[in-house]
Amino acid sequence: MDEPAVSEADDLEEAARVFNELRPRLFGIAYRMLSSASEAEDLVQDVWLRWQTCDRSVVANPAAYLATATTRLAINAAQSARVRRETYVGPWLPEPVDTSADPLLGAERGEALEFAVLILLERLSPNERAAYVLREAFDYPYSQIAEILQLSEPAVRQLVSRGRKRVTGDRRTPVDEGEQRRLLSAFVSAARTGDLVALESLFAADVSSYSDGGGIVRASKFPVHGVERVAKYYKAFADRFWAGVDVEIATVNGSSSALLRLDGRLFAMVTVVASTEGIDRIYWQMNPTKLAGVG
Repeated sequence: MDEPAVSEADDLEEAARVFNELRPRLFGIAYRMLSSASEAEDLVQDVWLRWQTCDRSVVANPAAYLATATTRLAINAAQSARVRRETYVGPWLPEPVDTSADPLLGAERGEALEFAVLILLERLSPNERAAYVLREAFDYPYSQIAEILQLSEPAVRQLVSRGRKRVTGDRRTPVDEGEQRRLLSAFVSAARTGDLVALESLFAADVSSYSDGGGIVRASKFPVHGVERVAKYYKAFADRFWAGVDVEIATVNGSSSALLRLDGRLFAMVTVVASTEGIDRIYWQMNPTKLAGVG
């Protein structure tokens, strides 16, 4: 006697089970490609719709199929995002994501997740970025990356190598997480009181401060560079900016960041990038449309 056919409802239920099992990885790929949690969520939803409507009976490897769909959609989205960012008001910074529950955000490794690395990834072409993310964060073999990107394996190796050089070449060796957290807390304390001497003692010689307000809220539209200028910049608005502000140190993008709230409302996130020379970069995310993922 013939086996009863699998019902459409059962088939869709199995499709949902497979997709939800792989969803953290798909989101992790999309987020690292786009530096935006909201855009990554939208993209993963598009992949789900494609997975629902495709002929799944011919898909031998669902994980490979879904990773390929996610990566190719993300490459297209990254190209569009690059065009949009050319008209962005003030410095553009990534949209932060809470990694307290999943420190690696669906990846084999925590690579390409920190703010500093995401910003460096913006220098790469979408194909370079995809090859770098798939290899460094998810440990995909070069042969599979070649299939996903529809390139030869030697070409993929070259993309990954070029990506590594561009990401690591200009970056100093970062301090460990404990020291980064200490420096962040010390920076917040010094900025809050406007202590010029304490601020200057924390900074590397080429320190820079970046603020992303997106043209929605008041934030510096230009980066501030140099120990003296950055210290004076924070001293100048210490009294009015920090009044009534509550600070929480949280795990964001795999490392410590300070969440700032006023009357219970999250209005800013600040993180620092530090090396043995001190704090190199200070990043302020103040664009309210980008804070939902950590609020």
